Amino acid sequence: MLTAPQFSPAALQVVRQRVARAAAAAQRDPASVRLLAVSKQQPPELVQAAYASGQRDFGENYVQEAVAKVDALAGLADLRWHFIGQLQANKTREIAERFAWVHTIDRERIAARLNAQRPHHAPPLEVLIQVRLGDEPGKGGVAPDQVAALATVIGTLARLRLRGLMCIPAPTPDTVAQRAAFRQLRELLERLNAAGFQLDTLSMGMSDDLEAAVLEGATIVRVGTAIFGPRPA
Repeated sequence: MLTAPQFSPAALQVVRQRVARAAAAAQRDPASVRLLAVSKQQPPELVQAAYASGQRDFGENYVQEAVAKVDALAGLADLRWHFIGQLQANKTREIAERFAWVHTIDRERIAARLNAQRPHHAPPLEVLIQVRLGDEPGKGGVAPDQVAALATVIGTLARLRLRGLMCIPAPTPDTVAQRAAFRQLRELLERLNAAGFQLDTLSMGMSDDLEAAVLEGATIVRVGTAIFGPRPA
């Protein structure tokens, strides 16, 4: 008999403490790092439990699952939903209508569809460009030398607000390698800002490497397992 998944407020607190310690080590204000709880494959009841413990930002990867969850918890007015999965053109309307943030824009077509489908009564959709830092088959993202062109296009879309960059580096236990990847994203954002963009967000770092990400300037860390435990099989 499978045990029903449980949410532990203590686990959430441990992650918050990890973020705070990493921020202190980087001489940063812990409040400058937003904790995004990755709730994919977790039931709405666990999201609601984390919300009751003060968590407000939640990330989802799969459109069909996410839509049902967002609608089920629509009464939690200050809960912010972030879409962090790969976007398909035929699924953009559901995201544009329900989410506050999208972290994974990597094509002009996707950006244009989100812009056209964002309801006019809603604020502009906060978006990030996903950057592919290495040659990893099957992984989404834009090559670093193509980011500026995509950022320029997004800047012309009135229903989107480009906030920054996101990456998912290849996993490694080597903290030096972790930091090198995150540093690459930070330096790319700095070059874009030097060229006239006004970006303030780096979405990088997960359960196993959030400290390295915070040390290199992450403003959003995306944490699932360390908060909710292993996902249901």
